[in-house]
Amino acid sequence: MKKVKIKLLYEDSIMPTRGSKYAAGYDLYAHLDTEELKIEAHQTVKVGTGIAVKPPKGTFGAVFARSGLATKQGLRPANAVGVCDYDYRGEYIVALHNDSNESQIIKDGDRIAQLVFIPYKNVLLKEVAELDKTERGAGGFGSTGK
Repeated sequence: MKKVKIKLLYEDSIMPTRGSKYAAGYDLYAHLDTEELKIEAHQTVKVGTGIAVKPPKGTFGAVFARSGLATKQGLRPANAVGVCDYDYRGEYIVALHNDSNESQIIKDGDRIAQLVFIPYKNVLLKEVAELDKTERGAGGFGSTGK
């Protein structure tokens, strides 16, 4: 198992945790300047986690919604999946969006998202005049009939 370096940025920062031995995601905890934060209906608020991370080489930190928070309170990352690049060393911040029609409260230390390390490939982009032809071609958005 690869070791991932986590820097706790404040004395009261909380180290990410997993809910079970085989959980893919590590829970990220809110680090607030106050005891709680109100997120109004359909509002997006940036919430700090109080940590900085050095992902394993060849991976990035993907920030996903916590299913319970999304289904019970309507709170999810505003950008659906946050991408924390391998070379980013600042505080991990989650832009939480409230999809519900009621204001929601986040308290300092609440679990607000989950972090998954995902491998990626570096590629070189090359401009071409034409792409190889395929049976599907440019058909998209339901073009395969499924």
